[in-house]
Amino acid sequence: MPTKQEDQDTIDLRQYWTILKRRWLVTSVVIGSVFGLTALVTFLQKPVYESQAKLLFNKQNGVSSLTGISAKMGELGGLTNLSNPVDTEAEVIRSYPIVDKTITTLNLKDKRGDRLTMEKFLKILKLKTIRGTDVMQLSYRSNNPQQAADVINTLMNYYLESNVRNNRSTAKAAREFLSKELPEVETRVLKAEKALRRFKENNQVVALEIEAKAGVEGLKDLAEEITKTEAELVAANTRAIALQDQIALNTQQAVVLSTLSQSPGVQQILTEYQKVQDQLAVARTRFTQENPVIIDLVQKEAALRKQVETRVSKTIGNRQSVPERNLQIGELKQALTVDLVKSEVERSALKKQVAELRQTLALNQRRLNSLPRLEQQQLQLQRQLQVARITYEQLLKQLQEVQVLENQNIGNARVISQALIPDKQVSPVIPLNLALGGFLGILLGAGTALILESMDNSLKNVEEVKRLLVYPVLGTIPLAEKVKGSDGEGSAELPVLNNPYSPESAAFEMLQTNLGFSISDKKLKVIVLSSSIPGEGKSFVAANLAVAIAQLGRRVLLIDADMRRPRQHKIWEQSNLTGLSNILVGQAELQSSTKEALMAMDLLTAGTIPPNPAALLDSQRLHTLIQEATKEYDFVIIDAPPLTAVADAQMLGKLADGLLLVVRPGVVDSAAASETKTLLEQSEQRVLGMVVNGVTASTSHGGYYTKGYYGGKGFEQNGKGDLKMPKIGIS
Repeated sequence: MPTKQEDQDTIDLRQYWTILKRRWLVTSVVIGSVFGLTALVTFLQKPVYESQAKLLFNKQNGVSSLTGISAKMGELGGLTNLSNPVDTEAEVIRSYPIVDKTITTLNLKDKRGDRLTMEKFLKILKLKTIRGTDVMQLSYRSNNPQQAADVINTLMNYYLESNVRNNRSTAKAAREFLSKELPEVETRVLKAEKALRRFKENNQVVALEIEAKAGVEGLKDLAEEITKTEAELVAANTRAIALQDQIALNTQQAVVLSTLSQSPGVQQILTEYQKVQDQLAVARTRFTQENPVIIDLVQKEAALRKQVETRVSKTIGNRQSVPERNLQIGELKQALTVDLVKSEVERSALKKQVAELRQTLALNQRRLNSLPRLEQQQLQLQRQLQVARITYEQLLKQLQEVQVLENQNIGNARVISQALIPDKQVSPVIPLNLALGGFLGILLGAGTALILESMDNSLKNVEEVKRLLVYPVLGTIPLAEKVKGSDGEGSAELPVLNNPYSPESAAFEMLQTNLGFSISDKKLKVIVLSSSIPGEGKSFVAANLAVAIAQLGRRVLLIDADMRRPRQHKIWEQSNLTGLSNILVGQAELQSSTKEALMAMDLLTAGTIPPNPAALLDSQRLHTLIQEATKEYDFVIIDAPPLTAVADAQMLGKLADGLLLVVRPGVVDSAAASETKTLLEQSEQRVLGMVVNGVTASTSHGGYYTKGYYGGKGFEQNGKGDLKMPKIGIS
């Protein structure tokens, strides 16, 4: 079953749809404005044309492919692994000389007629490397399709000319470099030959390999001896570890425990200590902790424990703490301890032997160090001579090739697709712009509606009322519509009386039925109706609920206890000269002050407005009045002031069987509802439930809206003799 938190996190699309319908005007204005502005801007824009061309780049130019010295011959390659050669060439195309020549040649202008700047030109020019290839795509946009094509073709021509010049200058630089380096390399060859000859003469080197082979054989034998000894050391370690695991002690602990178990002084005092422990255990089963015998044995145990610790410290020569269970060990454990000590001695001897063998191996290796060092020097001199000879031969060959290529026109790039004059515009894309404008308008319209909704703190529907107040909903009253009375005037105050077959009448019948199930411990006779703030229709609900109960044949007394802003006398069109306030000050009696509203219903108006209504409601007279009313009437309904305005409703609630809270969506806000809930909890009122008043199709989200079932109409006389419901008049 989903939890409350999961229900809150679930997106309710119907709730969002309700919000949009409620804010349809603002949403429509925003959507229309955004879409209209987008369409206006789109159709006012001038058409833009784009021309494209493609360049293919070769990895090497003619010079570098023949010479092979890529770093010096202009190979199209990056300096690092992260750099892309094609991207490098793109920056060359964007360079000032090439761009400036293109702008000057075509006499490019901006929108104001001034010479096009390099910054604006580069913003329009797009260079894109086609992924996985050495091809670059160049594109340029302009309002003139001919100009777009001319810019791309002119730019590529200037780039290719620049590339050829750079390659020719690279070939010239390569020739000059080779001519300068060749004599130096020849000199290095001669020096390497002389150095190798002097090394052999000075060190009398004849056969270094034979001498090194004999030394290696000796080291091999010594290494085998070390391996054998290390194997024996591993075996000794294994035995020692096995013995330590079996007796759960290391070597040092084994020696200590063996010494303690063989010490007469330790064992004697330990025996006495254990004997006292046994006596103390037996005595505790017979005596209490305060008994002198227990106290004496405890003191004796502590003294013996201290003496045991002292003798243990003297025996092992330190203050190390030894568990009591380890002070005595058996013969088997003692024998294993002796074996552990022997294994440790053997392991130490083998370890020392391995160290000595390794030291001997190191000495022999140092003795052979002179031979590898001489061999290394010889190989180094031979390698230097070989590298110098190879370099000399390569430079001599490359010099001859560069001299041939110096006068050739060779570049790194070639055009594989010329820029053509475009015949279709690329901007603006009218369908796309309109679609984006419509989407943005819908998004902003919905966002505006949601923002306005979040700024509105009022409770908007039945679902929000349930979620905030958490009291059971005993009834939902549709918004009452005015009906024509016999006097021709519209009235919506008493729909249960004036239009019994209306949705409002059915809702009040459901309310009075649910009230019967609201409490089970006693019969419900006195209820107080109140609301959070004025304007939620508590007096309307109280009057019609009284009519609904009276129509069931029960005697009902409706008391208007709102002595600040009384309303029941207006609803029932009765005088308010004498009422509740007059009874509470002793100026009248209940029987003489009530007015017959219906055959089974009496009305007690608020009476003269007193200066301090709270004092009258907190008096014993009100308690006596309610007791008297419950004896004469089957049901007493008290119309009380709003909870957040004054404390009258809280005082009245203590005298009633329960309080019925009237809530009207769209009128009460969340702050007032929360404050009402807090007041009810603090005053420990018995809340029967809630009546949601003024429910419409837009505020019934999460509740049942009865108008759809009844159609919102009762039986009326149509002037043709058809059946109509008889109207019950007010007495």
